[in-house]
Amino acid sequence: MNTNKVAIVTAASRGIGAGCARELAAQGYTVSLMARSESIFDLAKELDGIATQGSISNPEDLERLVDTTLTKFGRIDSVVNSFGDPPRPDLLSIDDAMWMENFEMLFMSVVRIARLVTEPMIQQRGGAIINISASDSQEPNLGTPFSGTLRAAMEGFTKLYAKRYRSDRIRMVSLAPFFVADSMEELAGWNVPQDLMFGRPATYAELAKIVIFLLGEDAKFITGTTIKLDEAYSAAI
Repeated sequence: MNTNKVAIVTAASRGIGAGCARELAAQGYTVSLMARSESIFDLAKELDGIATQGSISNPEDLERLVDTTLTKFGRIDSVVNSFGDPPRPDLLSIDDAMWMENFEMLFMSVVRIARLVTEPMIQQRGGAIINISASDSQEPNLGTPFSGTLRAAMEGFTKLYAKRYRSDRIRMVSLAPFFVADSMEELAGWNVPQDLMFGRPATYAELAKIVIFLLGEDAKFITGTTIKLDEAYSAAI
């Protein structure tokens, strides 16, 4: 059986997911990665982990991810639920199929993977799940309609799950960043403020360090909440 802590990371082939995977591996975690792209196998090899090619919107793919991880390593200590960027259509142009597609990605994937990993975490007396949300999840913006609705629902589930499994020492936290990118070119087409604190967005590695903290022992009393990393741009307290 694997003696290192084992972490699952979804949407891990690039962006936030890849940044978290790299930092987890650097901190001694064994990583089990998932993404739709074949490049996920290259990253897993680089990080001495394993990969599952599939979609977080597909229940069978998630089950395969968890089963493969447990078969290979015998445990799951942490999950980082990362996501691709949802589209940004005009509100009433969103048809039922697009609503359901993004509901499957941003909400149901979190519920489904929680169902799959909770019992193993109970058996090993604890675990932690981090859901990557977005800073407009509690302050809806017409430019990002799925964050203001579906990610808000995800954060509600985060609270309920944390209440239900706190006695089993399983934590769930949502992390809601503002802009995250390794270069401004990645944010082309976004309305990026000109007065960012450091003149640039947070990098993937910088966000990943916060994820590492939230997964660790020093954050053991943090659960059921959404932590915003938004440079105080939100109007809400």
